[in-house]
Amino acid sequence: MISFESDYNNGAHPDVLQRLADTNASQSASYGDDEWSQSAREKIRRACECPEAEIFFLVGGTQTNTTVIDAMLRSYEGVVAVETGHINVHESGAVEAHGHKVLALPSHDGKMTAKELQDYLRRFYADPTWPHMVFPGMVYVTFPTELGTLYSASELEAIHRICQDFQIPLFIDGARLGYGLAASNGDIDLPWLARHCDAFYIGGTKVGALCGEAVVFPKGNAPKGFFTIVKRHGALLAKSRLAGVQFDALFTDGLYLKIARHAIEMAMQMRQIFMDAGIEVKDSPTNQQFVVLTNAQKDALMQEILFETWEPLDNDRTLCRFVTSWASTENDLKALAEALKNVRT
Repeated sequence: MISFESDYNNGAHPDVLQRLADTNASQSASYGDDEWSQSAREKIRRACECPEAEIFFLVGGTQTNTTVIDAMLRSYEGVVAVETGHINVHESGAVEAHGHKVLALPSHDGKMTAKELQDYLRRFYADPTWPHMVFPGMVYVTFPTELGTLYSASELEAIHRICQDFQIPLFIDGARLGYGLAASNGDIDLPWLARHCDAFYIGGTKVGALCGEAVVFPKGNAPKGFFTIVKRHGALLAKSRLAGVQFDALFTDGLYLKIARHAIEMAMQMRQIFMDAGIEVKDSPTNQQFVVLTNAQKDALMQEILFETWEPLDNDRTLCRFVTSWASTENDLKALAEALKNVRT
């Protein structure tokens, strides 16, 4: 059965797998000191135009978010995110489990606004009882958002400026970063991103790798003892080459963005297929497409295509998510178009 459930339900891109196979017989140092991790770091520094950047390789998104957030916050601080943010909804309370509250702001198509962030921070410090509260210690955003939308450069710049005004760091969750950078209407690239936040990560798991996320502290500003904090979180790979080799491949000859562009091209064709079938599609320029199906359409389509139900909209309609990846093909889309012929109402 054709699957559009997610961008991490396939294996790795063939070029990544080939690099793993080619290096498999070579011995290496452990814990991030292997030659491929060192090479990947240099390639990422060049791509970000940040020669002083400190880069660490972790395994998955939730693990990365909780480790970075815990490392950057003091014990009495929380992290500001929108109510639909991944750390607030789909990470099983992992941030709270490590002692930090998620301080939720309203979501506008998955995004926070600079004004609401500023108003929240001003209200917090205007309250004379603020020393008794959880301090807003950092701001977390995802790029792209959980709803497939993008912050513009001006929107992120405004958020970053407010963070600087209040002297709190901005952390960008880049689990799907490649798709945000490759979107046709985007105006952000890696060097710009690195200049406008205090930490971010480059997602590999959802962009062609078997697993792995590359955490970047662009100004050489990793929290003190970050390596040890990673290990304390159980996030330190002994065979760190597993991630290093993959990122070395992803950042060779522009493979990372090639993968993202292919997935977006497939998603735009998918989008048109739904529109041609008279089915509503939410606005998303990335590889995640959110589609409004009647429950009858949803149930019928699930007999032939795998996808994710996102949330019920009313008694008869459900918002569903269809996701493309490096592995999506023209034949997959043809199968979707054929299946849709049987579910139109």
